[in-house]
Amino acid sequence: MQYYMLDEQKAMDYVTETGLFSKKNNLSCREIGDGNLNLVFIIKDDVTEKSMVLKQALPYVRVVGESWPLSVNRTRIEANALEVQNKLVPGLVPKLYHRNDDMALIIMEDLSHLSLMRYGMVQMKKFPKFSDHISTFLANMLFYTSDLYVDSEAKKHLVQKFVNPELCKITEDLIFTDPYYDAERNNINPALRIYLEETFWKKEALWLEVSKLKYKFLTEAQSLLHGDLHTGSIFANANETRAFDTEFAFVGPSAFDVGKIIGNLLINYISWSGKDMNPTDIKDYRVYLLDTVNDLYQQFEQKFKNNWDRDLRDISAKVTGYQEFYMRNIFVDAVGYAGAVMIRRMHGLAHNIDVDGIEDLEKRKSVQILILELAETLIINRANFNTIEDITMLVRNRIY
Repeated sequence: MQYYMLDEQKAMDYVTETGLFSKKNNLSCREIGDGNLNLVFIIKDDVTEKSMVLKQALPYVRVVGESWPLSVNRTRIEANALEVQNKLVPGLVPKLYHRNDDMALIIMEDLSHLSLMRYGMVQMKKFPKFSDHISTFLANMLFYTSDLYVDSEAKKHLVQKFVNPELCKITEDLIFTDPYYDAERNNINPALRIYLEETFWKKEALWLEVSKLKYKFLTEAQSLLHGDLHTGSIFANANETRAFDTEFAFVGPSAFDVGKIIGNLLINYISWSGKDMNPTDIKDYRVYLLDTVNDLYQQFEQKFKNNWDRDLRDISAKVTGYQEFYMRNIFVDAVGYAGAVMIRRMHGLAHNIDVDGIEDLEKRKSVQILILELAETLIINRANFNTIEDITMLVRNRIY
């Protein structure tokens, strides 16, 4: 089948022709994609109330337009990732119902009964099961797709299956390169520019450490990553948590997914410094956020070790001290990656609503500088922290 771009009518035609829905006349469809890359449709049978989500890749970066072409192969990567995830972490990702690689589309479970976590967090919503669920997601995905569990030949096939050069290049540029100089693609708050020009872009020591993290991202084929795990790619409510948007998946450094989600939680924590809200409410929510960071990492670490102790297959990794060495590397790198993703969201191409929701540009600048300076401390000193509580104590003492 030759690729063609769907609209709402064509999406309904497609799901009827493929047999996923039986009666076209009962269907309704709306396009809800508000991300950077794709078309997303919710298709519903208004009689039975059965619904599904159809996602189709566009041949360019949607947030920029046709001037930035992009291969639609990313949907094949996402479908492959969902197949692995549904085996290793069932119930924590959408169910995959259908894939068509030629049409660059997937059809999956409708999760619209859940809230996008990022939108909930800017309203101070709490997600009591989030730490438990995402720590399981991380521990299972990062262990059971690593050389600790997968034999050498199968691991190399896994790496090959998830070669994802175009989307990895986006990450390489937008997280590890563009924020450290006056890149054309940067999206800069005008009030922040003087600080960037006179201070931030002169921090050679910081750029050096970020370049070291970038090199690990480029070269360490450790585990199958989600690749874009943040509060905008997680649906949740009080009882459920689902990670989605896995088109950035590839085999890379395990710490990247861990650091990325922690960094986004810390952005939200600091963002409240620029918002006119009840101070008691802010204090309470900040306690929740740091408790969440602590709980998430502690549970991840323990669950990963439990997987190791129960299911380790690589005999070399059984030597005394290797588990401690391995987990230490994940922690140190995760702290660094957390800092890197905090920086990219301040003046890179794509931002967080947590901070951009601050309409007063001077207040936003103040928050952005707080985040940039905390991120710098995390990156530069990442090897000097011993536990996740060291991180949250630093945040609590610096920003309260």
